[in-house]
Amino acid sequence: MAASAAEPDVPPGETQSSNMTHLSNQPKNGALQGTGSDIAFQGKYAFAGNYDGFTVYDLTDKQNPEQVVQVYCPGSQNDISVYKNLLVLSTDSSRSDDSCASTSLPATEKAAWEGIKIWDISNPLAPEYIKSIETECGSHTHSLAPSKSGRDLYAYVSSYSPNATYPDCQPPHDFVSIVKIPVKHPTAAKLVATPNLFPDGGYEGDPTRRASTTSGCHDITTYAKYDLAAGACMGDGILMDIKDRERPRVISQVRDTENFAFWHSATFNNDATKVVFTDELGGGGLATCTDEYAPELGANGIYDIKRSWYGKKELEFASYYKIPRINTAAENCVAHNGSLIPVKGKDIMVQSWYQGGVSVFDFTDSDNPRELAWFDRGEGVSSGGTWSTYYYNGYAYSNDLGIGFDTFDIDDSIDRRAERVKQYSLNPQMQESYGY
Repeated sequence: MAASAAEPDVPPGETQSSNMTHLSNQPKNGALQGTGSDIAFQGKYAFAGNYDGFTVYDLTDKQNPEQVVQVYCPGSQNDISVYKNLLVLSTDSSRSDDSCASTSLPATEKAAWEGIKIWDISNPLAPEYIKSIETECGSHTHSLAPSKSGRDLYAYVSSYSPNATYPDCQPPHDFVSIVKIPVKHPTAAKLVATPNLFPDGGYEGDPTRRASTTSGCHDITTYAKYDLAAGACMGDGILMDIKDRERPRVISQVRDTENFAFWHSATFNNDATKVVFTDELGGGGLATCTDEYAPELGANGIYDIKRSWYGKKELEFASYYKIPRINTAAENCVAHNGSLIPVKGKDIMVQSWYQGGVSVFDFTDSDNPRELAWFDRGEGVSSGGTWSTYYYNGYAYSNDLGIGFDTFDIDDSIDRRAERVKQYSLNPQMQESYGY
């Protein structure tokens, strides 16, 4: 597609917003100069991933978080989750070993290591690395799901892109790796299952529109209260029954062969009657927010979860949502990671769009989503834009690929009710009911 000739809504080098205020930025520093990635929250702390490790921020001053710990442990993406005294990191790059002193190795070497790393954060100011689990094709992302008893924590490990030359990542790789972590004895964690989610092989892909072949999942979001999980799996979107945590069952599978190219991530609404899937067209490197790309491309797909007459839950397409602003052809922009804003009676989400910035949108009416607020840095301010933006206890926090950790205040006309909801923790890929 040709580059957009339209003037961008936010001029290069400038910053603009509507109905949200940028309060602070904590720049990348020290040993962690890699790409900023995902975020998890617990108590007064935010745990921000970086390809070189992770940073712990104290949110006591919510408008200006304080960096209190920096842990160097390279291994992209360092996708991050926390649960009680445990922190889990994903490693999806071939390393010489499982230590934090590892170096890069080619994926063609059998000795290379990839998988998840488990940390004890009973003292968040002194994280202790305690265990690793190697998984096939590594761990691009992972999603936690506690057992009903709470004694065990399951990690659904997502990875993809097998290659016949990779001894530890052989095609077709249609499965997810499940790691069982005993909460009180995490050093006993082990791989317990690798269920095949796509016995028919999944979508075959379409190179003419950059549409990916299904080969595992990019991301899975669990919702333990409802025993459900939604998987964004390259060429397919799936809904799973996870009542038996070690034996997830695909109960609905959808495919968009016209507009979706890379099923990237998923977010349930609070009562698990909808799923927002994202399409990371171009893998995060394309400028899909120019006027040359249709509003259905690089967008969110909103799906209702319907019950058939015989009780089966099924995904049903409702609409697309894409930010309405025009970017320059030099700004990578596509749907990426976000979370719900807990406003009672509404379905509202805050979301990152790389250099497209941050968008707050209402999808209460599944067929007619609309933007409520936004923040955008023009071309040249950030080298990659914002990776993930999540709402936690009255504020939105964002991890930028290039320039650090941001804090936002959303206008009270949007989140006044949400400010009353107090959360003890937030893992966006392990959703919990707000309860109100």
